Amino acid sequence: MESLRHCHRICNRSKYRVLLSETDPDKLGWMIRSGDPTRSAGTTQATPAHDEETPEEMCGLAKVAAGMVALGAVVIATGWVSSSTPAAASAPSTVAVVAGENQYGNVASQVGGKYVRVYSVDSNPNTDPHTYEATPSVGQQIAKANLLIENGVGYDTFMGTLASASPNSARKVVDVQHLLGLPGSTANPHLWYDPKTMPAVAKALARDLSALDPAHAATFHANETKFVASLQPWLNAIAAFRATYAGTTAATTEPVADYLLTAMGIKNRTPWQFQADIMNGTDPTPQDVSLEEGFFTKHQVKVFCYNQQVTDPLTDSIRQDALAAHVPVVGVYETMPVPGYDYQSWMMTELDAIKKAITTGVSTQHL
Repeated sequence: MESLRHCHRICNRSKYRVLLSETDPDKLGWMIRSGDPTRSAGTTQATPAHDEETPEEMCGLAKVAAGMVALGAVVIATGWVSSSTPAAASAPSTVAVVAGENQYGNVASQVGGKYVRVYSVDSNPNTDPHTYEATPSVGQQIAKANLLIENGVGYDTFMGTLASASPNSARKVVDVQHLLGLPGSTANPHLWYDPKTMPAVAKALARDLSALDPAHAATFHANETKFVASLQPWLNAIAAFRATYAGTTAATTEPVADYLLTAMGIKNRTPWQFQADIMNGTDPTPQDVSLEEGFFTKHQVKVFCYNQQVTDPLTDSIRQDALAAHVPVVGVYETMPVPGYDYQSWMMTELDAIKKAITTGVSTQHL
């Protein structure tokens, strides 16, 4: 978070804005910047406009703004914010959190409540997370962050890369891979589908947020307890399914929901190599493709879990084969669909869709 001394304060005045960079009125640094709302907030060269204010008017503006800063007021322009720049710095009582994926950002919001400001890098369920390329604006968010959340296991390496470009010894990092004690060679990176993951993440967040904002530690720990309790219906549903349907078979395109399938007692018949090839953008062997298609034509599986977020002609063809053989298809996602879901409701909806497919034969291809 930027200090008050170095935060730029903006004073609106028709075609110009006065930007202040000092809190001491005697050292007040100011400049006139074009008020054209189409210009980037990073522009530093004044642009003349018609009907320019006189120097006396501009000086008057500077004095007014200086007086407000001296009194501790924060003058912020309204209605003129670059799309790539946050509207304002966090209030002193908030912790800036950047999460690699929005499911982790959602948990951070639940644990931190009003005392955190969360930015999730990957929040679009219609893009391929494996091919994501971070933009400079993401680097800016990470540079300002007090706390980072990354999945690890090679899934969101951009987080570490960008963080290393703006080192901060006071910054906290929740690395889920390390939190769970997993090696870097862990084959399936979709850790959030494992029922053990988010309780551990919530606990780590409450710990780190309390260290960053001790005044609200009781709130963070209370929110962690509330969040973990809210997962119980999902955990109960997993246990109930396993007790009744353990050993049910499934096929998949990628290992997206494999941790959940395993927890439910479902046996995934798709060979790991096929899943890994699809996940990594490699063509699987003709033998593995034939084997996968045979699961449907021979009615050897009860459900087909299809990565709805990352598709190509091959996976779409396999999905059509499953439907043609009357094997229900369930779309699973790598990024939490928004709006309309939090982590708990997303996981429960995925579980319900899988159960419905197995027990009634009904597909849920999109959430």
